[in-house]
Amino acid sequence: MATITSSSSTGAVDPALLATMNPQKQAATDSVQADTDKFMTLLVTQLKNQDPLNPLDNAQVTSQLAQLSTVTGINKLNETLNTLKSSYQSSEALQATSMIGHGVLTPGDGVKLKDSQAIFGVDLATAADDVKVTVFSPAGQALYSMDLGAKPAGTMALTWDGTTDGVDGAKGPLAKDGNYYFKVEAVRGQTTLKDATALSFGQVQSVTTNATDGVKLTVPGVGVIKMSDVKQIL
Repeated sequence: MATITSSSSTGAVDPALLATMNPQKQAATDSVQADTDKFMTLLVTQLKNQDPLNPLDNAQVTSQLAQLSTVTGINKLNETLNTLKSSYQSSEALQATSMIGHGVLTPGDGVKLKDSQAIFGVDLATAADDVKVTVFSPAGQALYSMDLGAKPAGTMALTWDGTTDGVDGAKGPLAKDGNYYFKVEAVRGQTTLKDATALSFGQVQSVTTNATDGVKLTVPGVGVIKMSDVKQIL
């Protein structure tokens, strides 16, 4: 009887030779193509293993192909939206860098008095018959109030020079430099409006961006805010 001997002394097959003779199919890197390949593989398997006595009719195959078309279209749309999102974030980041060093008004009730000067603001979603702003000490003592009268909807910047209210309408002593806070009261007729927002002032120091949180502005004394939080640039 003839015997067949392996060219290898150990009788093992060279892995490199196997890899050459049986190259692995490269995985689809494109998500849309990968999903299409999976669907077609399942469909072909289903056709191969269908019951000869009860085969798939044309309507079923057409329905599955329509589903494939829908899924493929949605995946392509998602890829397009991700591309647009990335492009928008880059554009927004470039725009945000131009704000570095500029003052902004953003939601908050803090007021920082420095060299007897402070900037803050009010945002009205609707018009008011009367708007009143009161500045308080950190301990909660009312120091100064200003009656702005009737105001239309919109954002307004306000200033405070440290003046305090005295007795009988006279001016009190100037407030010391430091951190204070204020409240806004807006009314229309006899109704107190709930859409009047207090705005703090700060200067944009830096800009950060990432895929998860988007573009953020770092404003000392205010915190890290979104571009959409900026109500006014000064």
